Amino acid sequence: MTPLPNASIVTATADSLPDQPHALARARAFAEPLIASETLDTGENILAHADAVAAILKAIGGSEAMQAATYLVHACAHLNKPQEVIAKAFGANFAALAMETTKLVHVQKQARAADDRAQLEDPAAQTENVRKMLLAFSRDLRVVMLRLASRLQTLRHFAAIRQPCPLAVARESLNVFAPLANRLGIWQIKWEMEDLAFRFLEPDTYKSIARLLDEKRAGREVFMEALRAQLERDLNSNGIAALVQGRPKHIYSIVKKMRGKGLDFDQVFDIRALRVIAADVKGCYAALGFVHSHFTPVEGEFDDYIAKPKSNGYQSLHTVVRDAQQRAVEIQIRTQAMHDHAEHGVAAHWAYKEAGTKGYGGVSASSEYDAKIAVLRQLLAWERDLSGPVAAKSRDANQGLFEDRIYVLTPEAAVVELPQGATALDFAYSVHTSLGHRCRGARIDGAMVPLNTPLQNGQTVEVVTTKEGGPSRDWLNPELGFLASHRARSKVRAWFNAQAMAQTVARGREAVEKLLQREGRTAMKLEDVATQLGFKSAEDLFEVVGKDELSLRTIENMLKPPEPPPTQDDYVLAKKARPDKSGGSKGGVLVVGIDSLLTQLARCCKPAPPDAILGFVTKGKGVSIHRSDCSNFRNMAGGSPDRVIEVEWSQPKNAGGSVYPVDVAIEASDRQGLLRDISEVFAREKMNVIGVQTTSVKDNRGGTAWMTFTVEVADSGRLNQVLAVVAEVNGVRSARRR
Repeated sequence: MTPLPNASIVTATADSLPDQPHALARARAFAEPLIASETLDTGENILAHADAVAAILKAIGGSEAMQAATYLVHACAHLNKPQEVIAKAFGANFAALAMETTKLVHVQKQARAADDRAQLEDPAAQTENVRKMLLAFSRDLRVVMLRLASRLQTLRHFAAIRQPCPLAVARESLNVFAPLANRLGIWQIKWEMEDLAFRFLEPDTYKSIARLLDEKRAGREVFMEALRAQLERDLNSNGIAALVQGRPKHIYSIVKKMRGKGLDFDQVFDIRALRVIAADVKGCYAALGFVHSHFTPVEGEFDDYIAKPKSNGYQSLHTVVRDAQQRAVEIQIRTQAMHDHAEHGVAAHWAYKEAGTKGYGGVSASSEYDAKIAVLRQLLAWERDLSGPVAAKSRDANQGLFEDRIYVLTPEAAVVELPQGATALDFAYSVHTSLGHRCRGARIDGAMVPLNTPLQNGQTVEVVTTKEGGPSRDWLNPELGFLASHRARSKVRAWFNAQAMAQTVARGREAVEKLLQREGRTAMKLEDVATQLGFKSAEDLFEVVGKDELSLRTIENMLKPPEPPPTQDDYVLAKKARPDKSGGSKGGVLVVGIDSLLTQLARCCKPAPPDAILGFVTKGKGVSIHRSDCSNFRNMAGGSPDRVIEVEWSQPKNAGGSVYPVDVAIEASDRQGLLRDISEVFAREKMNVIGVQTTSVKDNRGGTAWMTFTVEVADSGRLNQVLAVVAEVNGVRSARRR
């Protein structure tokens, strides 16, 4: 195959490859020992492939640095730590480009291995492939040119050795790579890639059309040259400055027209085709008027792409006319700038700083950012074009297969993938969690918008943040529409959970530190206290204390010196004593099997009738009475099970029996008058309050209050009824017995 003609193609990226002396020669020398004797899956020698790709890049205007990168891409697979090695030898920029291109090659190879013919021709499969390419390009747009040049060389290789190309490679070239070149307007690569891929996919049809072109080539070329020269003379003699050229014939485009319009070969107009290059737009329309007045226009075959350009920016006038012998000729009319764009795509207008101040071929552009935005939006539009019919089909099947994602751009032109319906706030969280937490406003394409504004494909999003701050609970309200992403909602919930946990830990730390002060043990390390209680860290201890899952009494007992084990005399006394026949005993508790034994109600759990209770024989203080669900009792009983005895409540001798102090824990939204309202409930229910402790912490909800009321009750069952009334007080979140 002949090399591509000279052109001025530029590539755009967020970070240019650094200018390095002799970068191309150094890269080739670096890679040659690694790849000179290796072959690709296609059977082509890797070094020869890299040489050819570098030549293609040079032909379309790629810098030496771009050409050098192709050798480094192929060296990656033969290095233990490619990113580190290449970065050290050539810089981080070269390493990043090589790694991104290598990753995309692997992704596409896996896709080809998994796809059969039906899948590769399926628009859904094509769209998914485009998506993968799009995300790779977003990190480094130079990947575009490297992949296009590499794939073109692969097709050239199979054509040169006259061997069939793998069908999966040919189909991917025709369905994905050639449309990519077309979307970017790189026609030189597009036409050659289409013809080569079609040659391998439908060799008989390709040979048939090629033979038809060859059979009539001599007569056609004589006629076209005479028509070209005559038209150029006539235009210039009539005051229309213009250059008239012949146009090359592309077999695949001829076949598409034959199939699309049901035409025979002789009916395809662009077999005979000319191109008119006019001085300006006015000259284009003047040339069109001249052509239509001297030839017979074919009805329905005129397109004005100057007034209404194609989506990739292509501009030209297209018309088909017949001469006196009724031979059809297609004529394209455009300016030189339009022609440059048609030949070289949007890249012809890019200024890439590798090329110097004038760009390639003297072409300059306003900014590198504009260049990157232009190519990314072309890729986004391409993805939408492919996914459009697939999305409609999915809606019919209630699947929504390709309606689930959109792509937007950061101010630096990086692509961010989001779920359909995502907002600027979703965008902020997808970039960085901290950015989402601090987000307070957003601009879409430069205009300020509310944070819950849904985003559209291709928009540029910029967020406005504060230096510090956190999310709002409103963001979790689905009716307000702030967040569509499950990931973003999870991050907001995690932030609030962390805040609540921090408050719980702080409350637990304060309680433990106060206890250590009361016990005169401030010199003791908090980590040591946690370790002795079986916790991995002090934070874990503070958490369970803050949640009231561990009583401070347990920590008190741990801080006190251990009591000596019971003597044999203590044990015998408990076993041999006779039960009290009177049915009563001190403290209102009947101790089964023991007569006149001192009893006391434990302060850690404060039991009251009719709670289930158990006794624990202490040293010198008689029997301590605990609720059977008391965690302190379980700890003591686990260490000395032989000191546990059965106990039960005695029957009161009159209706005005004993009362028992119990603790009630209340959590509520802090407000003025809260303590008064709760106290009034206890007073109204004729329940005596003998002690109150309160703690309040400010938070995003305005503040949370934790209160502990000590009240006297004769029956703990009655207490549950009162707590139900307390729970109805405005702001109270929970009310329970401790």
